Amino acid sequence: MMERSLHSARYCFVENLRNSGNMPEMEYVILDEWYRWITQAHNVHVDLFVYLYTTPETCYERIKKRCRSEEIGISMDLLQNLHILHEDWLKHQKFPVNAPVLTIDANCDLTLMFEKYRQHEPVILGKKAASL
Repeated sequence: MMERSLHSARYCFVENLRNSGNMPEMEYVILDEWYRWITQAHNVHVDLFVYLYTTPETCYERIKKRCRSEEIGISMDLLQNLHILHEDWLKHQKFPVNAPVLTIDANCDLTLMFEKYRQHEPVILGKKAASL
């Protein structure tokens, strides 16, 4: 289990850098080839993607509330762009999704998230097949 994956790096963060003009095309091509080589040559099988769906506004408010120095420069534009890319990837499947996707609405108060995790625990931990 991991918070971010090779796949989210490729289909969200790398795409965002390219779309925003912050990554030269040559670097994009190299990263894409590297991604394809890793996923084809090595066992990077994913059992399940857990998509904690939040609006960019909710993310922005949580970032402000956490007040982490490394998050100070995160703009609403960046969050909106990443939100669109996550939706394109995990919801609309404009990029390959090679595992079931469990979407959990995480816009609620954070104190309620533990209960949401508990409700989905059998699927998240692989004790129950994901019929999503």
